Amino acid sequence: MGRPKQYTVVLTDDEVKRIQSILKDKGTSTTIAGRCRILLALDERHPPVLSHAVCASAYGLCMATVANTVRNFARNGIESVLALKRSPRSDQSRRKLDGRAEALVIATACGPAPKGAARWTLRLLEKELKVVLAEPVSRETIRKALKKTS
Repeated sequence: MGRPKQYTVVLTDDEVKRIQSILKDKGTSTTIAGRCRILLALDERHPPVLSHAVCASAYGLCMATVANTVRNFARNGIESVLALKRSPRSDQSRRKLDGRAEALVIATACGPAPKGAARWTLRLLEKELKVVLAEPVSRETIRKALKKTS
């Protein structure tokens, strides 16, 4: 026999309608859609109620995702479950190169190589761009900018 449920999902009719409208929206992210499906499948007021394992396998999610979603809903409510939190340190947080600087990197890399070198390397580009750009950028940033164009 399994452990008793620590957290239960009980949705009001308004919450169910809201979740269903979110699922119908084509712009909904996969993460939020999965969370919505979990909440609807585990809702105690609107049977049939699935177990965590069945819910995870039915929607192609892992057990940890199901457990974390239910726990988050029980502790913080529906708003926290439907919010997509981004880390401030993610790649989307702040770009190192804006469009102007990126164009300068590409123009420099496509131009003639410096004296004594057969072609541009990332290290040579880094040294050259330290002089040209106001804010110094790393080799990895230069590599990512050039990789996007190839």
